[in-house]
Amino acid sequence: MNTERELDFSYFENKLTIEKEDIIKNIESLKKEVNALVVEDEVGDIEDMAELQIDNTIDQTQLKRLETELAEVNEAINRIHSGAYGICEKTGKKIPIDRLLANPTARTIISV
Repeated sequence: MNTERELDFSYFENKLTIEKEDIIKNIESLKKEVNALVVEDEVGDIEDMAELQIDNTIDQTQLKRLETELAEVNEAINRIHSGAYGICEKTGKKIPIDRLLANPTARTIISV
């Protein structure tokens, strides 16, 4: 990719698509883990129940984070298709390529 201030949409779309696939795999894996916990674990005592609740809370938090990341990636891909990718949503200025390389889902320039 040319970092000389040219925005290569295909590069970013490919990068975001790979990230999307990874997130989907992680979501599926986490959902399987959550379902396995429910099926496999038998609650023997209060300590087991507490551990299950903690594990479930952690898994649910991770799942929400991954779903948020997936939504951000999908929105970035949609911005590429609509021609709005790389444009700050608050100022209308171009987002620096270095920022997009570091965070391909960026919606704004850093100093808004």
